[in-house]
Amino acid sequence: MYNDEQNLYHYTYRKDGSESGQQNAGPAGDGAVGTVQSEPQRPIQEMKPVKKNRMGLKVTALALCCALLGGALGGGIVWGVSRATSEATVQVSDRTVSQVSLKTVDGKTEMTDAEVYAANVNSVVSINVTGTNSNNFFGQPVQTASSGSGFILTTDGYIVTNYHVVEDAQTVKVTLYNGDEYDAQYVGGDEDYDIAVIKIEATGLPCALVGDSDKLEVGDEVVAVGNPLGELGGTVTNGIISALSRDVNIDGTEMSLIQTNAAVNPGNSGGGLFNMYGELIGIVNAKSTSTSSGTSVEGIGFAIPVATATKVAEELVNYGYVRGKVMLGITYVDIEDAYTAMRYRVNDLGLYIVSSEYTDDLKAGDRIVAIDDTQITYSSDIKSILKKHSVGDEITVKVVRDGQYIDVKVTLHEYVPSETSSETTAESGSTN
Repeated sequence: MYNDEQNLYHYTYRKDGSESGQQNAGPAGDGAVGTVQSEPQRPIQEMKPVKKNRMGLKVTALALCCALLGGALGGGIVWGVSRATSEATVQVSDRTVSQVSLKTVDGKTEMTDAEVYAANVNSVVSINVTGTNSNNFFGQPVQTASSGSGFILTTDGYIVTNYHVVEDAQTVKVTLYNGDEYDAQYVGGDEDYDIAVIKIEATGLPCALVGDSDKLEVGDEVVAVGNPLGELGGTVTNGIISALSRDVNIDGTEMSLIQTNAAVNPGNSGGGLFNMYGELIGIVNAKSTSTSSGTSVEGIGFAIPVATATKVAEELVNYGYVRGKVMLGITYVDIEDAYTAMRYRVNDLGLYIVSSEYTDDLKAGDRIVAIDDTQITYSSDIKSILKKHSVGDEITVKVVRDGQYIDVKVTLHEYVPSETSSETTAESGSTN
């Protein structure tokens, strides 16, 4: 398992503005854990401003350097020839440019990188989002902007992307490869799976052909198509499958992902990962930027298997949420530092219950220390355990109450979101 305790893994979307740090949960006023309200603790994302002019300068400078280098090399060749023959002769290739034929993706015909790109670039979109998910020093909302990618799931405008690309969005704009722009509506999303669905009003759109991510082998060649840096839409990179079923913990959420060395960068989130038959086999969502020792790394990107992504997307389109997800039925808060502990009037760090919905045996102020003999330190530990259970399972929750260890039997319920649930408002902490 690759644990992200040092924030090694980052979602690959592009975000403008100042970085939005994680805010400690705290009460609306003084009081015990069970009576206080706290701000939701949100994942810390790596954010760097998009600098369009600077990017333009970088590209121009690179082109200029190449031109100068080419000129210098050409001059050297001509000079050498003129010294020997007194007459410059330049050999020019007469090779004709081969046209890339647009092949139909049928899952049977193997393609070149160029053919995979030509067959799928029109089904990958660029996404630009504005929102107000942070406040400035004076408590005033700050306008934020982010960019990502997505792929067209249906001809009538359903688009799949990452949840972290469109969360907290006030406006979502989609740009097709041909330049057409649309306002998009948020259909639904699931943070645990990092999948969201948006919708544009259009018909006859080109769709990606979904492949079978369960048939992938380590070493298979793949290409990624997306919108790196939020302004380079339609970019393709190639590589191989580096690993399968890689357990990665990203901002407290454990995910089983495809690892690839195809280059992915901020803005690639939500873009497609395709096999050499032109089939969509993964949704790019993260990359590793450093090791625990601080060493910079490259060529370690991750994608959500398409089998998982499409299943979640269908649930979101049909029901607005993912059915069958279990919940413990409690609202809780992570106490991670002395300041937060003082605000909540507790002595120890850890995971504290704020309220309990389904059983009176769990009470506000209880500190959860284990579930089924697995140690619990913070909320990410609970999420990992619940993913392994089904609705109706009974688990044993060990809590500390008034200095005593108590075992409580709890039956897991299905999570059904509502507009008024604490899961969505999260005013008093996180809910599971």
